[in-house]
Amino acid sequence: MHVTINGAAHDVPDGTTVAQAVQRLTSQTTGVAVAVNDEVVTRGTWATTALADRDRIEILTAVQGG
Repeated sequence: MHVTINGAAHDVPDGTTVAQAVQRLTSQTTGVAVAVNDEVVTRGTWATTALADRDRIEILTAVQGG
């Protein structure tokens, strides 16, 4: 299945979850927010939210600094 993660094309297996997509991009476990097709996905549902072909996923991580 083809999805776009942060603007880049990725091939992922059918049934890939939001949690698995996040793990592909970052090892961070805090300070991460996810939207699928412009809809925020709450952290509590990452493991049960399956991606579909052609979904657009944005994964944002918080960065400290001044």
